[in-house]
Amino acid sequence: MPRACQTFADACRSLAWLGLLWLCAVPAWAVDAVPYQWRSVAIGGGGFVSGLLFHPTEPGLLYARTDVGGAYRWDDAQQRWIALTDWIGAEDENLMGIDGMAVDPNDPDALYLAAGTYMHERAGNAAILRSHDRGRTFARTDLPFKLGGNELGRGNGERIAVDPHDGRILFLGSRDSGLWRSTDRGESWQRVAAFPEAATAPGSRARNHVGHEQKIGIVFIAFDAASGQPGRATPRLYAGVSTTGQSVFVSEDGGAHWQPVPGQPTRFRPSHMVPGGDGSWYLTYGDEPGPDLMANGALWKYQPRSGRWTDISPAPQPAQGPGFGWGAVAVDPHDPRVLLASTFRRYSPRDDLFRSLDGGSTWRPLFDQSEFDHSLAPWTVQATPHWMASVVIDPHDSDHALFVTGYGIWASRNLGAADDGHTPLQWWFQDAGLEETVPLDLHSPMAGAHLLSALGDIDGFRHDDLDRAQMQYDGPRLTNGESIDAAGQQPQVVVRSGTVRNRRHNEIRAQFSRDGGAHWQAFASEPPQGEGAGHLAIAADGRRVIWAPVNAQGAWATDDFGAHWQAVRGVPATILIEADRVDPRRWYGVDAATGDFFTSTDGGASFTDTGLQVGTPSRVERTRPQLRPDPWRAGVVYLASPQAGVQRWQDGQLRTLATMEEARALGLGAPLAAGAPPVLYLAGRIDGLSGVFRSTDEGAHWQRIDDDAHRFGRPYAITGDPRLPGRVYFATGGRGIFYGDPR
Repeated sequence: MPRACQTFADACRSLAWLGLLWLCAVPAWAVDAVPYQWRSVAIGGGGFVSGLLFHPTEPGLLYARTDVGGAYRWDDAQQRWIALTDWIGAEDENLMGIDGMAVDPNDPDALYLAAGTYMHERAGNAAILRSHDRGRTFARTDLPFKLGGNELGRGNGERIAVDPHDGRILFLGSRDSGLWRSTDRGESWQRVAAFPEAATAPGSRARNHVGHEQKIGIVFIAFDAASGQPGRATPRLYAGVSTTGQSVFVSEDGGAHWQPVPGQPTRFRPSHMVPGGDGSWYLTYGDEPGPDLMANGALWKYQPRSGRWTDISPAPQPAQGPGFGWGAVAVDPHDPRVLLASTFRRYSPRDDLFRSLDGGSTWRPLFDQSEFDHSLAPWTVQATPHWMASVVIDPHDSDHALFVTGYGIWASRNLGAADDGHTPLQWWFQDAGLEETVPLDLHSPMAGAHLLSALGDIDGFRHDDLDRAQMQYDGPRLTNGESIDAAGQQPQVVVRSGTVRNRRHNEIRAQFSRDGGAHWQAFASEPPQGEGAGHLAIAADGRRVIWAPVNAQGAWATDDFGAHWQAVRGVPATILIEADRVDPRRWYGVDAATGDFFTSTDGGASFTDTGLQVGTPSRVERTRPQLRPDPWRAGVVYLASPQAGVQRWQDGQLRTLATMEEARALGLGAPLAAGAPPVLYLAGRIDGLSGVFRSTDEGAHWQRIDDDAHRFGRPYAITGDPRLPGRVYFATGGRGIFYGDPR
């Protein structure tokens, strides 16, 4: 019998004479399952959609890939995106970044995803995910190399393609291992030895905004369908390598041999190549692969029959100031003269979308004539289209076009009507169901809105309605919201901290609210040490805040929201501090480096080392010891750590409640019955199974509440709702926030 089950059985026997058998009402000696209904907390976009792909023959069939949030299929009937990769669990989290996708032009049911988020040594190898039912189910082929769905060049592409005349044949361009070919619909792969070394040479690498070198490799494969016939391998195909010099290669024998395309431009790196329908091809270029950097570039037209290359860039580079590149280009399948092209990292006057009606001879910018409907995601009114790395025109509706941004997808249905230069071009945010934020902290207070969030890139939200996107916090804006907390007995008092990009005016990186997060003010100042962000907590009565900023070498306390600060005594440099939810005199701390446990009984002015250790950090990213004070009982705090499992501190005693392979995140929620303890919610691994679990009996027995179809990568922050029994919220590494209720 597992240790947790033995503890549960002993507890039942010892409590029987007290009449407390409610604790043992559902005896089970293994992790069983409780069915839950899962829904996304509606934010509306928020992350980089790195690619869009229409099926060329099936109306309404459209796919999207993202850098960290998996892949989606557009449901035309429901007018929303359907997530296709939520079945990926913690052990395969690296597959949530999609570095390329492909469809079979002759089989609307076939979909291929080149999955792999990072290239670093800790990341697992990539895989090809193969579906023959439009992404409802997948088979998997592991690859002997890595891909980089969240690395430089992720908006280039597509690096995987299906032969339009023989669906058994696929080509895949890797980042550091050359070109690969499959002849059995992606089930197995062989390297194409004859592909030029440019694909793996140092020139196919680039540096991101902090100077780290990343491998880009082959960024697109493009078949020339006009060169072949059904049932036979297409003889002519192109491949582009993210490098300067000779970068675009052609094969005339189905990929067996390759040579550089004659006369090609050699100054910049190619990122996209699309057919024009009249034998022409269009290519976008940049000095860097994007999206981090791109300060120059061009748009070129290639006509293979004549071998002619023409620079058709829609707008010149500025005479002064930073330049810009070209992100993507699209051609109307019904009229090869109609083109769309997007600028990339154009700071002045802004990024724009250009339209040509004559094959690129003349162009007209569109955004000055555009109206953007923000009603489906109100917060986007404060965002500007950028990182436009993919632009597509619906092959079945020339008026329907879409482009991606760093925060979602914009779409229009009146593209042609706007050609008169007077009719406004209407855009709406076509992002319903596509939630791709990275939450960094969650809090469910005792009153007011049921959920407050801190989010990477877009600050955070007070979620008054979990099913409808809303505005961000009203007040000073943070780039990354990283920590949020509400006072246990005065939940209308809320504090949050984070980072500010390009902090030119010494903005204060913490705010406070006196109305439950509806309106915010900046702290008067920051602690004399540290670099903002970090972690802050607020006392049960809302009067004292303790902030441990990044690199602060300790923590600082304020009783007046930053007008004055005093150093917290008796704590190590890497302390993580939380406030008791009932008694403002009590505080708790754990050394994130050693797991040493500290307490305070003087309102957090000083802390004492208890001599107890609650576990040490795991090498697993985002996993460290956690403190979760009981919302209803003073002097009770629950702890979780990768090594020690789940523990409870009460009356000076530290007791282990349950051990498991991984306790990644712990949260507390409302008891399921009067007089029962709080429900414990856990993201971790129990008995070899990674998932989301709950315990209604202080950790003696755990129930799985996610399922094989809903694993969401690696949930890493979790909290129950203190007012709604059974309700739980958790954060993902790219699929936003989910909330669940028992079915």
